[in-house]
Amino acid sequence: MFRSFDKAALASALQWRRIAGITAMACASLWLAGCAGVRTIDSDVQSYSSLQQIPAPPTYRLQLLPSQVALGPQFDTVVQQAEASLAGVGLRRDDSQGSVIAQIDVQARYIPDSWLLPGSPYNPYGGFGWGPGWGWGWRGGMVWRDTGPSLHYRAVQLTLRDANTQQVVYETSARYEDVWVDDQVIYRILFDSALNGFPKPPQGPRRVNTTLGAPTSAQPASSSAAPAAASTPATPAAKPK
Repeated sequence: MFRSFDKAALASALQWRRIAGITAMACASLWLAGCAGVRTIDSDVQSYSSLQQIPAPPTYRLQLLPSQVALGPQFDTVVQQAEASLAGVGLRRDDSQGSVIAQIDVQARYIPDSWLLPGSPYNPYGGFGWGPGWGWGWRGGMVWRDTGPSLHYRAVQLTLRDANTQQVVYETSARYEDVWVDDQVIYRILFDSALNGFPKPPQGPRRVNTTLGAPTSAQPASSSAAPAAASTPATPAAKPK
């Protein structure tokens, strides 16, 4: 009797293993399909402004820190993304006669052991369970899974100061955390999101969603942000957090 029970348990375990394998393949297919299709980028934005209208003239002087200048071409890409986003809200660079002084900064890092965070589907700690057996009692165990993908953290900051008074008139930042990252795309989206609502954005923290790969016709006419890339239009939309 014990031998027949063992065979039945083994057959059941193999069946569940096959089901798990099929499910994993289906999830992988859906994930790959999502990578090739429409993607939504969520940016956490905080903005503070004392501007009532776009500065006149609508020009800025970009002021880089010595450490940023030392990075050379590596930081030039960030500068280009910031310039494109500022142009998208009607500001053009003029280092000789800018009416405001612009300062930018970016951050990039991995979030270590992000797959261990509570709620992550890759968290290896299982729980107690029950199953067929003889007699009274309980049993428990731990289920170990493969480690999940690391989260990427990207953030931008932008400050505008009045060129005459040196007072800060606009301060904004945007950050992004996700498993997918493409710096050239992400930094442009973050600068766009940080400038969402310029020159009179909602004060304080909010969430700005940008859709990559959406049809051009789906973009709202009131959106002032330019596409993140020519082949992948981005549609930003802000909502209170």
